[in-house]
Amino acid sequence: MGWHYRKSIKVGPFRINLSRHGVGSSFGNRRFHVSATPDGRRHVTVRLPGGFHVGKTFGSRRYHGPY
Repeated sequence: MGWHYRKSIKVGPFRINLSRHGVGSSFGNRRFHVSATPDGRRHVTVRLPGGFHVGKTFGSRRYHGPY
């Protein structure tokens, strides 16, 4: 059985995300959001009216952990 940890700290428009996998970051508002994962990927999300959203991930994982 694995264990999980996640803590998020908000600093203005930025958010620092702490997990057992490392430190990630994100910023944005309700319409546009950019995040960086602890393993090196970048994710951009654009939310459109009517409940639609478009997301794109850039990069690949820097390491291959056990998850």
